[in-house]
Amino acid sequence: MPVPRRFDRRPPERDTTRINERIRVPQVRLIGAEGEQLGVVEIADALKRAQEADLDLVEVAPNSKPPVTRLLDYSKYKYEQEQKQKQARKHQQQVNIREIKLRPKIADHDYETKKGHVERFLNKKDKVKVTIMFRGREQAHPERGRALLERLYEDLGELATVEQAPQQEGRNMHMVLAPGKVAGTAS
Repeated sequence: MPVPRRFDRRPPERDTTRINERIRVPQVRLIGAEGEQLGVVEIADALKRAQEADLDLVEVAPNSKPPVTRLLDYSKYKYEQEQKQKQARKHQQQVNIREIKLRPKIADHDYETKKGHVERFLNKKDKVKVTIMFRGREQAHPERGRALLERLYEDLGELATVEQAPQQEGRNMHMVLAPGKVAGTAS
């Protein structure tokens, strides 16, 4: 027996901007096509002016008293808004959080290797969550983990800034490092 399809029952997203005949108030504050103030006018007069100019009457500030409307080409306006949003998304920066795990009794060479990984992440402008995992009796000495995190931060110098100070949480201790001023310059 075939599995029944599930349909998306939500109505499609409709544009809530009121234009032309959808504006149902007696008076509106009208702004012309060039941005000039035309004052408070009757809705019929505003619609007539829009038709004469071969433009749309678009409500730009529905909550004001009276609502503010503007004469413009709505399809062109909508296209420009979409382009602005697309441009804003393009310039948005994605922040990744990478995680490095250490043990309190880490050997020097292993520490240097992990430190190199942290430097690489910071140079790529990623945040780094450094986690120290305690086992058994190591939990009795959280100061060793804190000292290790402070040593790591000092070794990184201006490459990193502490975004979240070392914090003990159960068997683990965390610290979040953000890229510093010189991060990303020496790649």
